[in-house]
Amino acid sequence: MALPERSPECDNYLAGFGNHFLSEAEKGAVPHGQNSPQKAPLGLYAEQLSGTSFVMARHENLRSWLYRIRPSVLHSPFVRISNQSIRSKPFNEVEATPNQLRWDAFALPEMYEKVDFIDGIKTIAGNGDSASLRGSAVHLYCANSDMSDRFFYNSDGDFLVVPEKGKLRFATEFGIIDLAPGEIAVLPRGIKFQVTLPDKSARGYILENYGPSFKLPGLGPIGSNGLANSRDFLAPKAAYEEKLSGEQSFKLTNKFNGNLWQAEISHSPLDVVGWHGTYYPYKYDLSLFNVINTVSFDHPDPSIFTVLTSPSELPGTANVDFVIFPPRWMVAEHTFRPPYYHRNIMSEYMGLIFGVYDAKEEGFVPGGGSLHNTFSAHGPDQATFNKASQDDLKPNYQGNTLAFMFESSLVYAPTKLAMDTSHLQKNYQNCWQGLNSNFSLDKS
Repeated sequence: MALPERSPECDNYLAGFGNHFLSEAEKGAVPHGQNSPQKAPLGLYAEQLSGTSFVMARHENLRSWLYRIRPSVLHSPFVRISNQSIRSKPFNEVEATPNQLRWDAFALPEMYEKVDFIDGIKTIAGNGDSASLRGSAVHLYCANSDMSDRFFYNSDGDFLVVPEKGKLRFATEFGIIDLAPGEIAVLPRGIKFQVTLPDKSARGYILENYGPSFKLPGLGPIGSNGLANSRDFLAPKAAYEEKLSGEQSFKLTNKFNGNLWQAEISHSPLDVVGWHGTYYPYKYDLSLFNVINTVSFDHPDPSIFTVLTSPSELPGTANVDFVIFPPRWMVAEHTFRPPYYHRNIMSEYMGLIFGVYDAKEEGFVPGGGSLHNTFSAHGPDQATFNKASQDDLKPNYQGNTLAFMFESSLVYAPTKLAMDTSHLQKNYQNCWQGLNSNFSLDKS
């Protein structure tokens, strides 16, 4: 097992999780000693972006000051546009189901179709009601076109983006984030961005978090190190563009209260020359996750694989967690090594970035997904059970795998699209039907 080498690309970012950063694309863009001087430096406009209420405890208060060429108020009135395949809370198109559900990967758009990142979003499931600061949504994206004249921001929730196929470049108000499969990015609500596709097409997953902002999970008896370490999270350095739209106006799309709205804008809103604060987008390389696992017998619970958590009002009960099942050594003795059979009070959506998930030999494919709602039984399929029950329990490096889970304390209701699509596997439950009774009493 080789650790990833430090990439020179890291020099393009600011390292750390939850830090107060300051970044300038032009020297002197951020004023010294105050936030809003009578005349901001370089003829810029000072603008605060608040991601929490003003009176949130200081260690949880999220806000940044942006010093930009034009203020964000410069746009035409917003008008409603089609939501296309995006759905939001309340999720009441289809009743939530206790049945186990699984989907094949959705196909990328045909080349004659031009589908950008936003138009390529398809909502699979979600939870939370319209009056609550709780809940989350599971989306897929399938895109083959750059957002060349379009910008987007989300007023409803944070986007946690999980690429499965193809690289993404996020040009944001705070700077550039380049993202590849095996990495994640978090784009907090309210931050404007534009997505281009270096590989011409892209597919992946999005967790939209309507609840409290993501945090690193507590480590408890693990101590002060392990899992996702703060030092490995990367925020962009300031970068800006001073670009006018010309004859054809740019489009600024906003997801607001569950619907899409759009305004015309005569300039690029990615014109922030300097910024400082605690509210910004960031990325993380999943290969840097410090895996904790048993070195004796049995399984610690999968909470040891939590990368980020959005807490709820109940201590220890997440609004939604982001969990990964990365490459790792399996050394447990006298143990059934795949994930155990389980019924969980939490609801679980799982996806696969590459390789094979160790609980499912077949049927669970990269780009696909599965949903097991609260107390819906799940676990290894028949082929996996038979093999793992007979395996020679030598130390084994499980390298060809990277699965993840969006786990919520609220029940996920699937969308009509998710239940009607041909990608829904109608016979998913069959993978367990060959599990026979092996019960016998020792008559000796």
